Amino acid sequence: MAFRWTSGRPARHATRMSMLLAFLAGLTAGVPGWAATVERVDVHDGRITIRFDEAVRGASSFILNAPQRIAVDIDGARPGRASGADGPVTAVRQGWRGADGARVVLDLAQPMIVSKGEFQDDGRTLELSLRPVDSPRFAAASAASPLSFLPFGWGKEKPRYKVTVPVPPARKSVLPRVQGDDSRPLVVIDAGHGGNDPGAINPETGLREKDLTLKIARAIRDELLESGRVRVALTRDDDRYILHRERFGVARQLGADLFISIHCDSAGSVEASGATAYTLSDIASDKEAARLAARENKADIIAGVNLDESDDVSSILIDLTQRETMNASAGFARLLGREAKPLIPVKSNFHRMASLLVLKAPDMPSILFETGYLSNTQDAAFLDSREGRQRIAQSVRRAVDIYFARRMTQTASR
Repeated sequence: MAFRWTSGRPARHATRMSMLLAFLAGLTAGVPGWAATVERVDVHDGRITIRFDEAVRGASSFILNAPQRIAVDIDGARPGRASGADGPVTAVRQGWRGADGARVVLDLAQPMIVSKGEFQDDGRTLELSLRPVDSPRFAAASAASPLSFLPFGWGKEKPRYKVTVPVPPARKSVLPRVQGDDSRPLVVIDAGHGGNDPGAINPETGLREKDLTLKIARAIRDELLESGRVRVALTRDDDRYILHRERFGVARQLGADLFISIHCDSAGSVEASGATAYTLSDIASDKEAARLAARENKADIIAGVNLDESDDVSSILIDLTQRETMNASAGFARLLGREAKPLIPVKSNFHRMASLLVLKAPDMPSILFETGYLSNTQDAAFLDSREGRQRIAQSVRRAVDIYFARRMTQTASR
C-alpha cells in the first residue's frame, strides 16, 4: 500500500499517518528484508533511470575497472528482468547482492562516472547522471568509496549523496608466521586482492575474488604442510590489502625459495574457462596476458600509490642476473600445468607471460596462478567448493614436490 500526504489537514493528518506507519512497521517486522523488485532500467543520453514496484531503503554505486563498469547496489530489493542498453552503456545486467539486495551492473563503452544521483517517487525511482572522464580519472574513481543515495522525508527533503574515503590506520611492518620444519625450503603463498580491493566479482552471486583467493591460499598451505617437505607462509591470512611490492618484498625478507600469487580471472565472455599460470616477461605472450597485467597492476591505486615503475624495478626486466630466476619460474609454471591438468580445468595454453608487478622479485622464482574464471558459472562453483579448492591444492603440492626434488638433484650433481 502507498501513502501520500494530502493538502487539507496537514498537522493532524501527519500525526495520524505517522502513528499508522509506525504500527504497520511493527506488524511487518518479520517480513523478509526485500519487498521491492527492479521493474525496469532505462538508459538514455547518459542518464540511468532505475524503477521499482515498491519503495527501497537506499542505494549505492561504485566504479569497476578493467573492464570498465558501474555497479549499483539496491538495499531491500530483488533483481528483475533484463534491460536494454543505449549509447555509452553497452549492456545492463542484474543479479542478487547477498540475501537482501539487488545489483545492477552497467557495462561501459567509454569511461563514465556517476556525477549525480537522487531518488524520486518516494523511493520508487532512482535517477543517475553519467559524465564522461579520461581513463586516469576513471581508474582513480574506481578506488574511491561508493556513492550513497538515500530517499529522504517522503520527498520533502532534497535528495543527496555523499562520498566517504576511510583512512586506514598506520600498519607496523610485521612479517607473517612461517610454519614447518626449519630445514625445509620455504614457499610463500600470496592471496591476491583483499581489504578495499575485492578483485573480480561474480555479477550473479556477488562472489568476490578476494574471499576465494584467501580460502584457496589456506587450502594450499594446509596441503603443503601435510606433505612435510616444505615450510609455508601466507602474505595475508585475513581481509586486508597489501601493495604489490610489499607482497614479494615480504617473501624476499623471509628468504622464500618459491613465491605463488593466487588469483581468480574474469572476462567479458562467460565462455572463458580454465586455470592459467603467469610468469614475468617484459613482453606479454598474448592480448589476454596484457589485459590481465594492466588490470592487476592498477590495484595499488586503491592504496594511493603511484603506479609508474621506478627505474630499479624497470631495470629488472633487462638485467641479465634475473634470467635464471625467470627461467626457473617458467619451469615451475609448466610443471604446475602438467600436474594440474588431471585434477582441475586448465587452458590449453596454460603458461603465459606478462609484465606483472607482483612477480618482479629479481632473485626468487615467482608465478601468478589464475585458478579459474569467476565470470564463468562452472568455474565459479568449482572455486567456491571445498572439493575444488582441495584439487587446486593437490595440484600445487605435486608440482612443488617435483620442483624441489629436481632442484636438489641438480644441486647435488654440481
